[in-house]
Amino acid sequence: MPERPEIVFAGTGGGAVTDIDDYVAAGGFNALRKARAMAPDDVIAELEASGLRGRGGAGFPTGRKWAFVPKPDQLPKPHYLVVNADESEPGTFKDREIMLRVPFRFLEGCLIAAYGIESQHVFVYIRGEYEQEFEVLRDSLEAMRKADLLGGITVVLHRGAGAYICGEETALLESLEGKRGQPRTKPPFPAIAGLYAAPTAVNNVESITTVTPVIEMGGAEYAKLGVENSAGTRVFSLSGNVVNPGNYELPRELVYDVGGGIPNGRELKAVIPGGSSTSVLTANAIDTKMDFTSLVEAGSSIGSAGVIVIDDRCCMVQLGIRVSQFYEHESCGKCTPCRVGTKWVTQILQKIEDGRASQTDLDLLLSVCDRIMGKCLCPLGDSDAIAVLSYVDKFRDEYQAHIDLGRCPFDGDSSIEGILAPSAIHEQHGEAAHV
Repeated sequence: MPERPEIVFAGTGGGAVTDIDDYVAAGGFNALRKARAMAPDDVIAELEASGLRGRGGAGFPTGRKWAFVPKPDQLPKPHYLVVNADESEPGTFKDREIMLRVPFRFLEGCLIAAYGIESQHVFVYIRGEYEQEFEVLRDSLEAMRKADLLGGITVVLHRGAGAYICGEETALLESLEGKRGQPRTKPPFPAIAGLYAAPTAVNNVESITTVTPVIEMGGAEYAKLGVENSAGTRVFSLSGNVVNPGNYELPRELVYDVGGGIPNGRELKAVIPGGSSTSVLTANAIDTKMDFTSLVEAGSSIGSAGVIVIDDRCCMVQLGIRVSQFYEHESCGKCTPCRVGTKWVTQILQKIEDGRASQTDLDLLLSVCDRIMGKCLCPLGDSDAIAVLSYVDKFRDEYQAHIDLGRCPFDGDSSIEGILAPSAIHEQHGEAAHV
């Protein structure tokens, strides 16, 4: 694979560019000027030529998504660009670093995207806990306003309330409208009837930030980076049992090269390649290339590029419990398979971990996951089922050992023993307060 230069974090030297004069001196806003000298359709054509696919999880081609938005004369309503900055997928933390380190490149991408879909309104839906990121964007936006760079575009920074479900685009739109964050039935799709029932493009932070260099270098040049079906660079969030966790835009051997391998001489057990909602890969799949196609062929997906490294100390039943507790807690409750199914999955896993399960319970776990898959309004319930099914599939012997021994075979030595999911911590505190 050819060497991939830094694209998203280019020019930062490992730091941050938060002064508008420094950004302009390094060529900032050249892409915006170039885009505004083009026809909106030509901007979209450049994105299509670039092969840029969404960096939020689904991997849908960005240019094609914009092309679905009807022209103002076709549907004479306000058009909206909505940026999902609500980064809530466990294992993913790249968008916050993008907003902190290259806020102007991100906001420039917002303006280019708005021009491409002929929108005068941009909403950045940012995670409520991202206090510093919000302040950096607010100050950067004000600097651009004073420099008269907005071109009549209204950019609103809207702070969310920390709900995972609002990472789903239609739930995000509901929340933006002041309603409870719950997914909508589709169709209609946001491109036709999104925010305020008007044409809307929804993209995530990394996708929008990448728009800036795509326009600057040209779509065809950008497409030469990376590999087939995975053009350009990708920012990977590396965490878990690894020496050097962090965000990396230049993945070579991600775990053992830039990541420094497994600490304390432990053995690699598994890798979750795309955030908690993706299928786990075992250690023998460590040579899998980190692109859309290769990961699908390996039985997983690139997702949000949150790579979680798991060493040999981890009990996979306990990991299943933690993951399922998260999705159970974050379920909006709108559809029964997710509301009831995630709770049931957690309860069965806990029964297996406690040594109270029989063989039929393991069969029941697989059956419940199967009844969740494809039955929900949004991918939240499916995410729980996908993760847990992969743990059982890849580590069936470990699950079976819990049943055969009537206890956890790690005997209290698992690396996540006693580490509670946030929802369980809240429950403990609530019980203590009640007592």
